[in-house]
This record gives sequence, structure tokens and C-alpha cells, in this order.
Amino acid sequence: MSQVRVRFAPSPTGTFHIGSARTALFNWLYARHTGGTFVLRVEDTDHERNTDEALEVLLSGMRWLGLDWDEGPEVGGDFGPYFQSQRGELYKEYIQKLFVAGRAYEKDGAVFFKLEGERYTEYDEYHKAEIEKVRTEPQEIDDAIRGKVVRAEERDFVIVRSNGEPVFHLVNVVDDITMGITHVIRGEDHLSNTTKHCELFKAFGAPLPHFAHIPMILNSSGPGKMSKRGDGVHVEDYEKRHFLPHGLVNFLALLGWNAKDDQELFSLDELVEKFDLSGIQKGNARFDEKKLAHINTEQIRRLPMDSFREMAIPVLQEAGVATEDGSYIDAVLKLCQEKTRSMAELPDFVAYFFDDAFIFDPKAGERLFKKGEPLERLKEVQAALAAVETWDVDSLNKAFTDLAASQGQEKPFAWFPVTRYSVSGTSGGPDLIPMLEVMGRDLVLSRMEAFPARYQA
Repeated sequence: MSQVRVRFAPSPTGTFHIGSARTALFNWLYARHTGGTFVLRVEDTDHERNTDEALEVLLSGMRWLGLDWDEGPEVGGDFGPYFQSQRGELYKEYIQKLFVAGRAYEKDGAVFFKLEGERYTEYDEYHKAEIEKVRTEPQEIDDAIRGKVVRAEERDFVIVRSNGEPVFHLVNVVDDITMGITHVIRGEDHLSNTTKHCELFKAFGAPLPHFAHIPMILNSSGPGKMSKRGDGVHVEDYEKRHFLPHGLVNFLALLGWNAKDDQELFSLDELVEKFDLSGIQKGNARFDEKKLAHINTEQIRRLPMDSFREMAIPVLQEAGVATEDGSYIDAVLKLCQEKTRSMAELPDFVAYFFDDAFIFDPKAGERLFKKGEPLERLKEVQAALAAVETWDVDSLNKAFTDLAASQGQEKPFAWFPVTRYSVSGTSGGPDLIPMLEVMGRDLVLSRMEAFPARYQA
């Protein structure tokens, strides 16, 4: 069994940002790939912003994405508590260790961590004053993504604020030590903190974890880092828009990682099997909404029918579509899954199967009436279909083929556009003949009969 222990340590502030979700996913995938342990640890010490509601948004988002945790809130574990707000006594114990070792001191009400090394002063133009600095041994960070990073801290830094609250650097390191975290996989923006953390790990006599700083996510356009506000930057935005959870997971996995081949569509098992830190790139990843939509569409089409139905029924019911006739619903969904672009668009895509008051696409109508005499063709196909005795694909195909032959045509395609438009109001959708079979004789013929009076070209 792997000894790998990774953690995702979010601060619940009311939303679940896409960047945080990507960090959670990379940790989760690495834990599952190695047979290790995925720990969810909540940094909830910001009392003004951290609420029970915000925590539920976070946990709900994790559950929706399928990122189950082995230790943490709701599941417990041997290294709790998993809320920083409940670990105050532990932090005090470790702060006292630093005092005893001569590595902490108080100044202006705050507690500072004392670096080891030669001390000197240097005039600082920004502060317009002499600033004490320390020549420390440079920290060599062997980052799994960045390679060897050599940096040194030059000044003692605060580990407890003047109000008595321990700062991020201290609690982060203490938690990683006491929870036995072996790999720290986090955003590149934390790389600048890592020398401080290494100093603390060494002061506590603890081994350094393996570090992996993943690339930033850039906006879809422009050079800037992805916004933390606005539409499309939070997991809950995509849940509300009925995205497939695995569609979003598949897309997030590709933000800064690849399987070293051209594969873009993955099952969850494939992601777990292929994911490794060596596949994470150094360059920043760009958030591409069009690519996300494409991946989401393709993953919808890959769903087993039972899973597609399970997702589709609530979406249809929310839109007011009657779903009582289970066999009819199943037939419609089976017919339309391959053509469905998104679950959010599904109710509009299938509306004409359920409602006679469907809307005719005006542009499709314009194109239809520019060619020949569509109403004459409609009469011809209406008569041909009315004569069909057994309403199934084979009989319907034969009716169209016979109609074409009677008019001296090899193929019946000339009658397809007006047939589709008269019964659905669209120029595209599922394959026509199977669509007519599912809709049934009465519905198809009654719509053809009503079309000339209902539609005004």
C-alpha cells in the first residue's frame, strides 16, 4: 500500500473557484493513482468570511465533481481535527517549541520566526530606513514540476499576528507535519512561500515533503490570471448550467497536464491510471470555454443510457416537460443523446416531441421555401406516410423510397426537409426516419396536416 498522503486545504469563502477545483483534482488523482490517501483540510480561520453555508458550497462542489476524500470533514480520520479553527492548542504547542529552541521571539505584539545566519543591516529605499537582514543558507527545493529552485529568506517573518492568530505559513506547516503529508501539490503562486515553509519544517526537525507547484490558469483571452469573480469561474456555475460533472473533471485535468499523447477524452479510470506529476507542464494553462463545451458534449455522448436518463429527467422536469410516459421518454432520449450538445439545451432540443406548440425556426423556413414547392412535396409525403400500415423504420424507409421512385428519383432526400420542418420546426436533429418512428403515426400525420395553416412563409 502506498504511503503517499496528499491534501487539499481550501478556505471556504462562499464559492468553489475553478482553480481550487483543479488543485483538488490533481491531488485526488495523484492519491488514487498511487493508492495513497487524499486528505481534505479546511482552513477556516477567517471568521468574517468562513461560514457554514460557505463550507457546504465547498463540500457540495467536491461531491458533485466526485472528488471523495479519505480523511476530513464528515468522514473523520486519525489525524484530525480537520478544521484549522479547532487546532489552536496544537499551534500553541508548536509555537512554544520554537520559543524553547530559540527560533521565535516577540516584537510589537507579534511573534516572529528567527532565521539562522549572519545578521546585517541594509538601507531600504521603500521603507527609507535601515532594515535588518539575515544571510541564510539558500533553500534548495526539488520541485517535481519546476525542477530545482534555489531561494533564500532574508528577513525574520511573522508567525503569529498581534491579535494572537497564527499566520498561514505556520499553521500550514504544522498541519502538514502532524498529518503526515508526503506530497504538497498546490498552485504556482505558493512557490514564493515555500522557502519560509522549508525553514519551518527544518526548525521543527521534520522532513520536507515533496513539492509540486502546478501552473496558473489564465483567462480565456489576455495574459491575466483567471478572475476570482464573475460567471464561469466557480464550480457551482457549471452545476447550475447542468454540465456533466465528469465533463468538467476531464477539462480541468487538461489544464496544465497531458498524458504525453493526443488523447483528450478520458474516463475517470483512464485519468487515474495515466495521471502522474511528470505529465504536469511548467507553462501556464489557458481556460478555454469552447474546449470545455466540446469535452462536455463528447462526454455526454459517451454516457451509458441509464446515466444519461438519470441526468436528463430532472433537467426536463425543471423545464416543464412531461416525463410520465417512461417508454416514450426513453425512446426520445436514446434517439437524441448522440446529437445533444449540452444538458442545458436538452429541453429545447426535444421540445417538439412533447409540445404541439413548438416554435418554427424562421431561418430554416426561409431556406425551405426558397427551393421548389415544399407544400406540394408535403402533400406527396403525407399521402405516402398515411398509407404505411406498420409504423417502423423499415416501412417508413420503404414509403420514402417508393415515393421517390414514383417521381423518377433515385433517392428520397428531396422530401426530407419539408417532412422534418413540418413536424419539428427545425432543419436538423436526430436522423429523420427513426425520429418519425418515435413520434408515432398520429402525431406525425396531424402535424403535417396542420402545417400549411399554422406556418406562414
